[in-house]
Amino acid sequence: MGQYDGTEYVNIGEVQTPRVDNFKKVSVLPLIFLIFYEVSGGPFGVEDSVQAAGPFLALLGFLVFPFIWSIPEALITAEMGTMFPENGGYVVWVASALGPYWGFQQGWMKWLSGVIDNALYPVLFLDYLKSAIPALGGGLPRIIAVLALTLVLTYMNYRGLTIVGWVAVLLGVFSILPFVVMGLVSIPKLKPSRWFVVNMHDVDWNLYLNTLFWNLNYWDSISTLAGEVENPKKTLPKALFYALILVVLGYFFPLLVGTGAIPLDRELWTDGYFSDIAKMLGGVWLRWWIQAAAAMSNMGMFVAEMSSDSFQLLGMAERGMLPEFFGKRSRYGTPLVGILFSASGVILLSWLSFQEIVAAENFMYCFGMILEFIAFVRLRMKYPAASRPYKIPVGTVGSVLMCVPPTILICVVLALSSLKVAIVSLVAVVIGLVMQPGLKYIEKRRWLKFSISADLADLHASGRDSTDTSLR
Repeated sequence: MGQYDGTEYVNIGEVQTPRVDNFKKVSVLPLIFLIFYEVSGGPFGVEDSVQAAGPFLALLGFLVFPFIWSIPEALITAEMGTMFPENGGYVVWVASALGPYWGFQQGWMKWLSGVIDNALYPVLFLDYLKSAIPALGGGLPRIIAVLALTLVLTYMNYRGLTIVGWVAVLLGVFSILPFVVMGLVSIPKLKPSRWFVVNMHDVDWNLYLNTLFWNLNYWDSISTLAGEVENPKKTLPKALFYALILVVLGYFFPLLVGTGAIPLDRELWTDGYFSDIAKMLGGVWLRWWIQAAAAMSNMGMFVAEMSSDSFQLLGMAERGMLPEFFGKRSRYGTPLVGILFSASGVILLSWLSFQEIVAAENFMYCFGMILEFIAFVRLRMKYPAASRPYKIPVGTVGSVLMCVPPTILICVVLALSSLKVAIVSLVAVVIGLVMQPGLKYIEKRRWLKFSISADLADLHASGRDSTDTSLR
């Protein structure tokens, strides 16, 4: 993924992580599975790629797409996350490169896309269970189930990030194992010719690209937890590397099994179809295991995403971008207000359909990623001698070139979005553009208290030229 650079750089004002020392920090293994759940959680939700484009393009997409998108995003996260190991994550990257106004816009768009994304997991959870419990397919029972699930998982987040990390490990192992078993029992039924079925005249490119994009993004989300990680300058790059391998294999292997062992009917490849494949290959017991794994996986994705979203709000408050009460921690070290805000957003958005949620969060996420790429290149140009504990082994030109393929992909995803999704997303962007001056006015009138943590370096010290190697 890059290199751990032991070279001594000119110091740029080391960013101290503002946390209470008694709170336990997250180590490598839980961090790997937190990243796994931030990005993936297993193959649940990839079924639409086969429906949209057929087996060959689905398999090819999950092999090629990581090189276009996932690897560049993970590399940038490793470099920038170790450069700024604090809970603001990508908000701090953009603020340091482009100023606090654009840092706030980054925070607003990424938090909103994260909450939209998190609204998806109760939907997926119930979609996998409704074949066994039909009452969960709609109406009052479904509403009650969504509310109950959200409350239970929100409480888990409240109890502490270390607990969430180790729960993610247990859920990850439980969610991955049934697909290993399914692969073994499928061997006698595999027909490699099924993998190469393709019809270029019958491809839903919008659904195909949105499915790939949704399943292989959010590598940068872990950066908002950097302040809670044990020795983040070494732990974060290592965890990203192993998580990348785990995510790609976790998608490709089940798709290989499902498309190769079962006769193709593209219309059947929708959310929850892997449980039907499991029944055909191994029997009812394997179907129940896959359904339970899907349920557990969605729980893991929910708690990981909520952790990232809520700690991002805490990091923004510590930078003075949000009112001070967002920075208050519970007795377990967790951002209580951030958790409550994120949970409220999830409940409000959980009525949307799967494809509407995916399209909307992808649109918002794209805007945020453009700002990240700009910030990454600008910091390389503005502070070339800055201390980068983990540095991608490319120069300024290489940094620009690395961002070109994912930027082109972003433009394609945006261009293929429906008018409804585009309008709703642009309205959300405009709200953020207005919200930041509004918060500044509130701060000026002292209606709410804002403050910058004394433990953080000043990112915007004046009186420096571009050759100064100090990032305050």
